[in-house]
Amino acid sequence: MVKAINYEALTGTVSLGDTVVVNTTARALNLGTGGYDFVIHIVGKEQEGRTHREPGHIMKLRYTPCQLSCLAVEEEDSPHHAVMAEADSLDNMPVICGSLHSMLPAAAAAVKWRSHHRARLAYIMTDGAALPLAWSQMVASLRRSGLLDHTITVGHAFGGELEAVNLYSGLLAARHVLGADVAVVCMGPGIVGTGTKFGFSGIELGEIVNAVSVLQGIPVAVPRISLADRRRRHRGISHHTVTALGRVALRPAILALPFLPRKEYWQIREQLLAGGVWQKHRVVMADGEKGLEILSRLGIRVTTMGRGMEEEGAFFAAAAAAGLIAWELHLARARGVHPGSGNGC
Repeated sequence: MVKAINYEALTGTVSLGDTVVVNTTARALNLGTGGYDFVIHIVGKEQEGRTHREPGHIMKLRYTPCQLSCLAVEEEDSPHHAVMAEADSLDNMPVICGSLHSMLPAAAAAVKWRSHHRARLAYIMTDGAALPLAWSQMVASLRRSGLLDHTITVGHAFGGELEAVNLYSGLLAARHVLGADVAVVCMGPGIVGTGTKFGFSGIELGEIVNAVSVLQGIPVAVPRISLADRRRRHRGISHHTVTALGRVALRPAILALPFLPRKEYWQIREQLLAGGVWQKHRVVMADGEKGLEILSRLGIRVTTMGRGMEEEGAFFAAAAAAGLIAWELHLARARGVHPGSGNGC
């Protein structure tokens, strides 16, 4: 006997005794995250899943047997259409840009801690990994604990408080519909990697930076740091960060670094210099430990690649540092000061 995941919005409700058709591909491949069976059909309930739809005319998972309709925040039937039709700028809103879902909790905790829980924080989930927001137990934990206020799913990701056609409109909705002070953008759980320079889904980090900058927001990029990964390409600063920010990002961002021991700091600095990241972006350091303390106090356990804060403290501290920096940028914005992204350190 094995467990299978059923999304009621796609297939309907499973009852005891139902016969189901299950996709076993991920389990057959022994995948880690996402290595589960998924119900794709409930015999005798062919119409239930298809008729349980939200209003709206925008299709996600388009032209597949699982396509579903949603009310996108931009479309004409949306109550927010008029606002979205006029929205054109993020007005210097800070946006934390991540490449892994595991960066979200520390960034959110740091924003909330630094703002004394005054910040209105929105999470925008891209379609770079898991598509259903419901797959993320972490998002549910953050919502329950008060560390996250709103969710938006963009592209073919679905299940957020708001649905958006793409990242640009998702960002504008966070600012103008939800009134977010700070937003966090990263994919859902999971990531695709191939061991090649450009063949990984986290490359979208560079594209997120570009989108935020085009919309006149302030991108605060979270580097992928590991002091415990056995794979050389991910030790220190991951090649994912170097490629995304060194080659794909066409506009400068603020690159958040945590306080590090001297040896590790110089190692990471050299990697950033060699990849052209240090020269292109503005490196800012902050102490992310308070954000991590909040997670521990709330009993929220975080891992990245199966390793927790004890093993990968620098990874999570980098995300928390981005949260602290983003809130300081928000305060500067509120005072009418525009620090910008700029180049250099």
